[in-house]
Amino acid sequence: MNVAAGPSPPLGSNLPEYSVGDLARAVKRTVEDAFGYVRVRGEISQPKRHVSGHLYLRLKDETAVIEAVCWRPTVARLALKPEEGMEVICIGRLTTYPGRSQYQLVIESMELAGEGALLKMLEERNRRLAAEGLFDPARKVRLPFLPEVIGVVTSPTGAVIRDILHRLADRFPRRVLVWPVAVQGTGAAEQIAAAIRGFNALGPDGPVPRPDLLIVARGGGSLEDLMAFNEECVVRAVAAGRIPLISGVGHETDTTLIDHAADVRAPTPTAAAELAVPVRGELIAQVNDCGRRLLGASLRQLDERRTRVEGLGRGLGDPRRLLETAAQRLDDRGERLGLAVTALLERRRAGLAELASLLRHPRHVLQEATARLATEARALNSAVRQITLAHSARLHRVGDRLSARGLTRLIEDGSDRCRELDRRVTRAAGQRMQAYRQSLGTLDQMLESLSYRRVLARGYAVVRAEDGRALGAAAETRPGQPVRLEFHDGAAGAIIHGHPVPDSAGTGPDAPLAGPPVRPRKRGERGGGPPAQGSLF
Repeated sequence: MNVAAGPSPPLGSNLPEYSVGDLARAVKRTVEDAFGYVRVRGEISQPKRHVSGHLYLRLKDETAVIEAVCWRPTVARLALKPEEGMEVICIGRLTTYPGRSQYQLVIESMELAGEGALLKMLEERNRRLAAEGLFDPARKVRLPFLPEVIGVVTSPTGAVIRDILHRLADRFPRRVLVWPVAVQGTGAAEQIAAAIRGFNALGPDGPVPRPDLLIVARGGGSLEDLMAFNEECVVRAVAAGRIPLISGVGHETDTTLIDHAADVRAPTPTAAAELAVPVRGELIAQVNDCGRRLLGASLRQLDERRTRVEGLGRGLGDPRRLLETAAQRLDDRGERLGLAVTALLERRRAGLAELASLLRHPRHVLQEATARLATEARALNSAVRQITLAHSARLHRVGDRLSARGLTRLIEDGSDRCRELDRRVTRAAGQRMQAYRQSLGTLDQMLESLSYRRVLARGYAVVRAEDGRALGAAAETRPGQPVRLEFHDGAAGAIIHGHPVPDSAGTGPDAPLAGPPVRPRKRGERGGGPPAQGSLF
């Protein structure tokens, strides 16, 4: 490619020769001398806070973009937090960054470009925090009726704290803890947020009592003066707090973001003190009125009960007469009880004497038992003698029969009897074994008739998986699955092809495997062999 060459300096020219660094430094001095301090208005784009604390951003408008940097000490002094899309006015000095051959603005102060931009920023922040639920009414809690300790977050030198203390002393004196903070300017928002978090971090039993109620207050001012109460850190500290909080910032027409996050909004700091405690005199009057009403109701109740008791008393009889009648009835019952006890004892004594007369003397009973025992002993001895004599005679007769001939006869009779018993046992065992054999044959025929191998002999086959499990449905198979087909005379391997065919008429899990149509046999026609094996799939 041919490149058109520009005019070259003539040989021996006296133009100075610069190194890259010298040229960059010369440009830097030129820019800084020409634009020492400038005031630039533009829209913030791509703000980024570096880990070193420096802030890098871009300022842009419809036609151009300029790089900007704000060093860490300056960032801490800024009155606002730079955000994307915010229109600001920056004051600083213009310089260059030789490392990238670019020029940039070193920001030393920053402010919003007009009240419209500030309201737009607040509206956007309000919408974003509301979307997070920080202003949800469900998060708000009720204020205590009469707090013991009240914490106040405000400036210690302004008129606000004096108005709050004076109003609390007029209505109901309470113990007040003041956390002094700056209410406007650089760092005011961080101090207010730290004070709210500090009050919430106090323990209930610590050296400093934990407040039951917080008041964040400030007098009136412009929108810029109240910006500390619109900062996000303050709103998040209020939303995260567990102590009920009253917001009393500005005048009645001033509204800040802390008002939406607080549990109760007061139009002025004085109104915040009025919302914090009731009027002591009104409470005393109310208590006195309630006491008078309670006393009157108690007196009326006593009068009604006294009248009712007196009316009931008039309907009762004379207690003395009731007691006299009861005493007479008791004497009568006591006398009758004594007579009844005496009569009962006489009846029991007579019955005991009658029963005693029916009893026999133990001596007579023993004599009768002794006589009966002697009679039975004599009878027992006589019976023993008779039995002994009978057994002796029998033994003599058996001994006479047990001669040589008699013994041989007895042995022969025993042998014949043993042989007869052996024949009977052998015949009975054979009959029993025959019955068992017939029963076993019947069961074997039944088992053979019910065996699946008889079904295989008719031309069917059993499909088994590789692990030997029988596959009884097409849904249990998958394409490419190896199976084993078991026939009546052996087994063969197979592979499943295609997908299982859905169930239709005549093809279900209970239907027989597909095969050739069977022609019905005619009368007198002998059945041939089993039908040919059909396709399984």
